[in-house]
Amino acid sequence: MTARPVKVDIKAIVLLIILCASWGLQQISIKIAVQSIAPALQGGLRSIGAAILLYLWMVVRGEKMELNDGTFWWGMAVGLFFSIEFLLIYWGLEFTSASRSVIFLYTMPFFTAMGAHWFVPGESLGRSQLAGLCCAFLGIVTAFSESVGKPQSLMMAGDTMLVLAAVFWAAATIMVKASPLSGIRASRVLLYQLVVSAVVLPLGAALLGQTEITNATPLVIGCIAYQIVWVAFITYLAWFWLVRTYPASKLSAFLFLTPLFGVLEGIILLDERITYRLLTALALVCIGIYIVNRRPGIESFKPVRFSARRD
Repeated sequence: MTARPVKVDIKAIVLLIILCASWGLQQISIKIAVQSIAPALQGGLRSIGAAILLYLWMVVRGEKMELNDGTFWWGMAVGLFFSIEFLLIYWGLEFTSASRSVIFLYTMPFFTAMGAHWFVPGESLGRSQLAGLCCAFLGIVTAFSESVGKPQSLMMAGDTMLVLAAVFWAAATIMVKASPLSGIRASRVLLYQLVVSAVVLPLGAALLGQTEITNATPLVIGCIAYQIVWVAFITYLAWFWLVRTYPASKLSAFLFLTPLFGVLEGIILLDERITYRLLTALALVCIGIYIVNRRPGIESFKPVRFSARRD
């Protein structure tokens, strides 16, 4: 039996910072590539490419994809959540900016904390955490208030899609923690999601009529390669290893760095305009998420033990 760490150590902190910077840049790469490749199709190509890379990596490592260990239907459900999440992300970025999208998407820790409170033993919320949730929610309202009155730009539609994507991401994270998926290798958890989304996203692209590819420049191809190789294969594999190894609510505390990276990268790379209201929303969301996760309750410091082999 191997005790699960109760604190996020320095190795995990460094890895989380790298992941946050990479995921902030992912929104930029999607926004650039969407000019040439339809959003849902872009997501499908990413999942197909990353699924192939991950499967080859598992073969080299001698890992087997067992389907009779009680995780298959859980894997299908998580894969469906994952697919819907990215369909909303890619589609939503047609209507809103990369800087705004990263703020709404990374309200995910807000929803994760609420889900963990109900479904993950030992990760309940106290009064300060509830105050943090209210602060983060106020940030969401502040950001949304900027898109009210701009229906012609469909900004609110894009913002809403990104918030819903955050809900599905949080649901997938909680399901991994609270189901038999917590006892299998991170590579298998990710493969479930990539394989399902490799089917669902191209079908979604066909249903939405988003199958066109125009003017695939080297920059666009580089953006797709970045999403496939680095984000969907390497960083997601690292994320699911972290989710299986450390408390979900503690990991979520660090994800508030992603909106900071995303907004900064949007300003530098896309020359996006950042308003004071959006900066206020960013600050409220980040502060709220930090408060939610900074003080673990007594219950959550009790180590949870699993008999399954860890990576």
